Amino acid sequence: MGSDRVVVIGAGLAGLSAALRLAGAGREVLVLEASGGPGGVMGRWQAGGYTFDTGPTVLTMPELIDDALAAVGESRSDWLQLERLEPAYTAHYPDGTTLRSYADEEAMAAELARVCGPAEAAGYRRLAAYLRRLYELEFDRFMDRNLDSVADLAGLDALRLLRLGGLRGLDRVIGGYLADDRARRLFTFQALYAGVSPVRARALYAVISYLDSVAGVWFPRGGMHQVALALAGAAARHGVTFGYRRRADRVEVSAGRVRAVITADGERLPAGAVIVTADLAASWAGLLPAELRPRRLARWQHAPSALVWLVGSRGRLPEPAHHTISFGGEWAASFDRIIRRGELMADPSVLVTEATATDPALAPAGRHAYYVLVPCPNLRRGRQDWDAIGEPYRAEIAAELARRGLDADGAFSSGVEVSRLTTPADWQRQGLTAGSPFGLAHTLRQTGPLRPATRHRSVPNLLFAGAACQPGVGVPTVLLSGRLAASRLTG
Repeated sequence: MGSDRVVVIGAGLAGLSAALRLAGAGREVLVLEASGGPGGVMGRWQAGGYTFDTGPTVLTMPELIDDALAAVGESRSDWLQLERLEPAYTAHYPDGTTLRSYADEEAMAAELARVCGPAEAAGYRRLAAYLRRLYELEFDRFMDRNLDSVADLAGLDALRLLRLGGLRGLDRVIGGYLADDRARRLFTFQALYAGVSPVRARALYAVISYLDSVAGVWFPRGGMHQVALALAGAAARHGVTFGYRRRADRVEVSAGRVRAVITADGERLPAGAVIVTADLAASWAGLLPAELRPRRLARWQHAPSALVWLVGSRGRLPEPAHHTISFGGEWAASFDRIIRRGELMADPSVLVTEATATDPALAPAGRHAYYVLVPCPNLRRGRQDWDAIGEPYRAEIAAELARRGLDADGAFSSGVEVSRLTTPADWQRQGLTAGSPFGLAHTLRQTGPLRPATRHRSVPNLLFAGAACQPGVGVPTVLLSGRLAASRLTG
C-alpha cells in the first residue's frame, strides 16, 4: 500500500458507502475506525439476551443500499432481509385519538377519512402528489449532486423548486392540503430529523415526509446495525482493508495536497486521497492544520440532541407497533423550547420504537426491546448538567408514558429487565460535537451549497462525507454523501 491508496477515516455509513464505490472503481482503500467495528452512530448494544440499535431506527430508500452493494457486484438479498413497516408509525394524540401512517396511498386515505374525515383524505391525495413531484425534482438535481457554490443552483431547476414552494414554510405548505392538526403533525414532525422546528422549516424538507409517508419505512431483520455489517462485509470481500481500533490523529498536508494520515500511535500512512467521515466539526478542529479550518467553524449551528433510553422488558405496549409516536399537547412551543431557548420540553413528544414487534428474535422469548427517544437541547444551546439530571429526567419520561397509558403492562416500570440511558453528554463523549447525534442543523444558511461540501476548497484530494456535509442528515442522505465524496475521485 502506498501513495495511490485512499484512506477513509470512519466506518460509519458514509465511510462504508464511499469505500464500496472506491473499491468498485479499482481503488486501494483503507478504512480507519477508532472503535471496534463498523457502524459509527448506527451501533448495537446487547445485554441479557436483548439486542438494541443505539442510533437511527428509521430506514428509508433501501435502493441506496442496493446501489452501494452493486458498486462491487453484490446483491442486497445476499446480505440483508428487509421488512416493510405497515403502518410506518402509530401516532397517539392528547385527545385520545390514534392515527396510523401508511405508505400505501389507499390505506392512508382510508385512515385519514376514518379519523379526520373525508376532506382530509382528499387533501392527503393532493399532498401525496405534491410530495412526489417535490422529491422527483430535488433528488437528482439537489440531493444526489455535489454543489460547490450557489451558482450551481442557478437555472430552470431552481425556478421549478421555487414554483413548487420549496422555500415557503413547511407547516404552511402542508397546511394548504391538511386542515386537521393531527394530520399536519404526522406529516411535519420529520423536520426535527433535519434539526429544525416543523414550524420554521422550509417546505423543501417535505422530501423527508415523502420518504417516511409515501415511499415507505423499512426494518432489517437483526436490527439497523445489520446495514453497517452488510456494507462492511461486502467491502472487505472486495479488497477494502479495515483498521479497527486505529484512531487517526492528523492529516498531513503539504504543497496543497494530502500526503498521509498519522495515527494516534504515530504510524504514518501514505495516501493519495483522504475521505473524512467522522464528526465534521471535531475532525476539522482535530485533524487539520489551523490554516485549513473554515472560518465559520465556531458559528456552525448544530441540530438538537436526544435522550435515548433502551429498555428490555417483560411488559408489552397496549398496542404493539414498530414505531409509536406519543405527541404532547404542546407543539410549536415545544420546539421553540429545545431549539431556541435551550430548555427541556414541558409536554414532550416521544418516539417509542419496539423492534421486537417486527423481529421477536431481538429479545428472549416473551420479552420486548424498546428504544425511547425524547428530543432535547444540544449542549451549546442548553445548560443542563446531564450527568446530574439524566436519571431523574428518564424517570419523568417513564412517568409520562404511564400517564399516557403506554405502561399498563409495566413495559417501562415493573417489567424492566435491562436498561441503558444515553444523554447529550454521552453523545459528546462519543465524539459528537455539541452532544448532537444529528450533526449540523438544516437551517437555510446550512443547506445545499451553503452546507459543508464534500471537498476541501484548497486541498483537492481532501474529501468529506457524513451527516454534517451535503446533502445532510439521515440514513439515505449519509449514504448519498459517501457516494458524492467517492465520485470526486472516480468521476
